[in-house]
Amino acid sequence: MKIKFRRCKKCGNIVWSFNDMDVTCCGEVMEEIKPNSVDAAFEKHIPVYEIKGDKININVPHVMEEAHYIKWILMVSDNEIHYKEFKYTDTPSVTFDFKENSTIYSYCNLHGLWMNNVSNDNTNHMSW
Repeated sequence: MKIKFRRCKKCGNIVWSFNDMDVTCCGEVMEEIKPNSVDAAFEKHIPVYEIKGDKININVPHVMEEAHYIKWILMVSDNEIHYKEFKYTDTPSVTFDFKENSTIYSYCNLHGLWMNNVSNDNTNHMSW
């Protein structure tokens, strides 16, 4: 599944969709946001993972403070979407059912969208 992310320039709302339609919010067309495109520390924003049997444990090694934190983790496979939202008091970690050919996304409230493709060899590496 090819997913696109869009953000409202006025209110900051984020939506994701699977088509090329323009999406509007606050009376304006939302801008598309691209993963891994902000000049910030990759190693603190890229979601890392470990596959254990039929589960995948995902973590983002990021500070969690009221002014700077990971808002959510999203995993997309060929036919499923898994999503977990976080508060700044949470640990940005989640376990989902493992699906081959998945892509994991995380969103930092200050540094935007980040992505890691899941390798089925369970090397837990970062690929960008």
